[in-house]
Amino acid sequence: MSYDGKIMRRAMQRFEEDRQERETRFQERREAVFRRQPRLRQIDSQLRSTMSRIIVSALRRGTDPTPAVERLRDENLSLQAEKRELLEALGLPADCLEDRPACPLCGDTGYRGGEVCRCLQRYYAREQKKELSRMLDLAGQSFETFSLDWYSEEPLPALGISPRENMEWVFRRCRRYAETFGPDSGNLLLTGDPGLGKTFLSAAIAREVSEEGWSVVYDTAGHVFDRFEAQKFGRQEDGEASNDVERVLGCDLLILDDLGTEMTTAFVQSALYQIVNGRLLERRATILNTNLKAADIGRRYSPQIASRIEGEYQILPFFGEDIRRLKRERS
Repeated sequence: MSYDGKIMRRAMQRFEEDRQERETRFQERREAVFRRQPRLRQIDSQLRSTMSRIIVSALRRGTDPTPAVERLRDENLSLQAEKRELLEALGLPADCLEDRPACPLCGDTGYRGGEVCRCLQRYYAREQKKELSRMLDLAGQSFETFSLDWYSEEPLPALGISPRENMEWVFRRCRRYAETFGPDSGNLLLTGDPGLGKTFLSAAIAREVSEEGWSVVYDTAGHVFDRFEAQKFGRQEDGEASNDVERVLGCDLLILDDLGTEMTTAFVQSALYQIVNGRLLERRATILNTNLKAADIGRRYSPQIASRIEGEYQILPFFGEDIRRLKRERS
């Protein structure tokens, strides 16, 4: 599982802000207890300083620190007993002055055994959802809200299947893809005329996959190619374009929307080949959305790109009537 650096930085910032807020609330509660019973402040200070004081004293004299440690244990036990009694008299639990981490697995560091802890993964998932929501209607576009009612049940003579039957199969395939997403999920080519649900189902996939903690980048082909061009020719000196290219090439799932609407140039052909071939070599999943027919991709881009898509992508055809137009007519 890879992580988008930009999203992870935001997640770490929120993670640290919440950790500091919890620390501030704990200190405020602690001070409130000390004000109610000042003796507890003295006990707390003694417990924190006793060990270093006794051991340092023993070592300075060149003596065996074991007797000092035994005295420390007895002194601490006495102080702990007095502390419990005072807290009980206040009606407070014995551990109310202990600062315990919100996540016992990582101690609120965000990392466990060199891996991102699940507590930080939850922050990452929330920040990634915010990022995706800038491009997609994640609240309204989900598998639960997708409707097959917009697709005709009348079979098309040339295909021997109705748009409704076809979309039932496409829907099941997209949902299974999202629910079982992993390194071996493969790639999808969603192809068909505008207004048939390609973006809707892509958003549903992005939503579900991102909620599981996978890194997802959703963008239009035109904007992605522009970022590649800016990175290639150095139009930006702050490295932002390079970061965007890195995100596109390194994310767990890339969803490239509106492929074929951009102006096709030799540079665009090269960038698309880099995306398709590079992500195949790295076994990173890609979804391409296009109004082009699968057979037109080779003519518009290159036979090499078409060959890799035909060999490594599952093609999901969309056909029927433009749903946006149908909704306008019925409104």
